[in-house]
Amino acid sequence: MMEIRGILRTRHSRAECIAASLRPDNLQSMRTWSEGGQVVTEIRGDSLRSVIASVDDYLMNLAIAEDLCSLVPEKGEERDPAPRRPKPPCDGQGETR
Repeated sequence: MMEIRGILRTRHSRAECIAASLRPDNLQSMRTWSEGGQVVTEIRGDSLRSVIASVDDYLMNLAIAEDLCSLVPEKGEERDPAPRRPKPPCDGQGETR
């Protein structure tokens, strides 16, 4: 049986946060860690189809982890308050348009 193995390396300013966010979604055939400002993920599989599906899922999770980590303050940083949404305009009768 053929084993397929690949390593994905991506650079991030918050590599540790992103790697930690990705780990819970790893399959048994995956391993993720941070290394020198990079997120490194090793993926193994028996069929090309399963490896491609795993990479596809991983890339979607990576995008979400990047967004998540951009919202979480680093240690020692204060979190900015959430931006306030403007109130919708009203018609003078108290009804929103």
